[in-house]
Amino acid sequence: MKSLSASLFFLAATASAANAQQAKPAVPATPTTDTRPQTPLLPANAPSGKPVISVMLRERANATQWFSALPNAEQYGHGDSLLRVAIAQRIKRIDWQLEMSNSSELSLPTDAVSPVAAQGQLGLGGTYYASNANNNYPAAVSFKTGFVRYHFRHDTGLVRVGRFEFLEGAETTPKNASLAWLQTNRMAQRLVGNFGFSNSQRSFDGVDIKVGGANWDLTAMGGRADQGVFKMSANEELNVDLQYLAYTRYASKQRVQFRAFGIGYHDGRTGLTKTDNRSAAARALDHKNIRIGTFGGDMLAAVPVGKQTADLLIWVAGQTGSWGLLDHRAGAIAIEGGIRADTLPTKPWLRGGFLRTTGDNNNTDGVHNTFFQVLPTPRNYARDPFFNMMNSKDEFIQLIDKPSPRLDIRTDLHFLQLTAPTDFWYQGGGAFDNKVFGYVARPGNGHGSFASLYDISLDYAVTRQATLTGYFAHVFGKTVVHTIYPVQGDSNFGYLELLYKLSKPVR
Repeated sequence: MKSLSASLFFLAATASAANAQQAKPAVPATPTTDTRPQTPLLPANAPSGKPVISVMLRERANATQWFSALPNAEQYGHGDSLLRVAIAQRIKRIDWQLEMSNSSELSLPTDAVSPVAAQGQLGLGGTYYASNANNNYPAAVSFKTGFVRYHFRHDTGLVRVGRFEFLEGAETTPKNASLAWLQTNRMAQRLVGNFGFSNSQRSFDGVDIKVGGANWDLTAMGGRADQGVFKMSANEELNVDLQYLAYTRYASKQRVQFRAFGIGYHDGRTGLTKTDNRSAAARALDHKNIRIGTFGGDMLAAVPVGKQTADLLIWVAGQTGSWGLLDHRAGAIAIEGGIRADTLPTKPWLRGGFLRTTGDNNNTDGVHNTFFQVLPTPRNYARDPFFNMMNSKDEFIQLIDKPSPRLDIRTDLHFLQLTAPTDFWYQGGGAFDNKVFGYVARPGNGHGSFASLYDISLDYAVTRQATLTGYFAHVFGKTVVHTIYPVQGDSNFGYLELLYKLSKPVR
């Protein structure tokens, strides 16, 4: 807990110093989920000129009280520290970027991985500890991004080659602010993202191509995932390939957005045991590759209704292919909507919706029906990331408010169930190491009643460069949780975070 106290003191001191230096900045509050690339890239229309240096520093103090069962009852604190430094420049039709990152974990718990297999890693502290060779102070410097990008068609076309971050669903930047929030927080990165919440994050080695116009965009990407996420060293390339193609179209004065997409996924790490609901013996004998195609589409809308703004989101995806020795067939659907009271001073935004993804109720029929979340940023859709979108039913309501230009408040209430009770409770965000699968699972034991989650976050723009975030979540465990953790079926998770960003041209 010493590390936790030190981190909290550092955050408070830094925020106070920054506030003292800029007492009266005119700053908008930042989005309540900051999952775009942490160091800003040069925009496509950036003028040719001097190199630009970007710095991003993120310090986070975490506190966890995990579900408990003898012999473990876990309560602990730990610190995340991430520094990213990039240099970028545009020269006529070409721009380039090089970036290094330094990721470190402070005072990880040494007893947050249970010897009982079903209980597993007891929160993010246990996950970071297990992912870094049981080191409670892991740290590493990594080559984060490095690419060359060529501009054609009067800057409406781009070709990029190298190591870069890729956020599926965020190929465009909506002019409508409500649509932009929905795209960033409720549609993008469901299946492919940079896992921006994690301390080492995710990049890809490959190529992407973009062609577009005022109201449309066509993006293609092919690459191999790099390690990182929970593992501090993000240098090594994984034997995991991804192909992506999406067409995005705007309508109704850019108040409505449509997208159709396809994702090809190949996992050639045949020496690993796959995470699914087959018996341990059956999984140990499966050394075939995973090859899955995901095809789907979505629609976002934020339109005026009288003097208010109404929103609607529809997202669907289907999957086919092979899960090692098994055939793979799965699907998912999400429908959300809400109303923002624009006539009230703080413009409160009330939303609700549901998600359903398929699970597998028969582990001996030669077909894998559990929806596979590929390589996402799961924290966008599970802000307390003790679950993800696999074998999941999620009904939720959320309220977003902006009491002042500097402050964003968001609170969610989720009612969670397992779609297939004889399948597993899944957690994780995909491949991040050549030695571990990337998803973990706990048995549902024939139960569907999983958990309820309440959380709240506050994002405060201290200055134009610095944002302070506080987050707290409480989980009310239901039958699935209590069966595995009979001593304490509830959990708590919270953090205090300082995010600092600065970009300056080189003189």
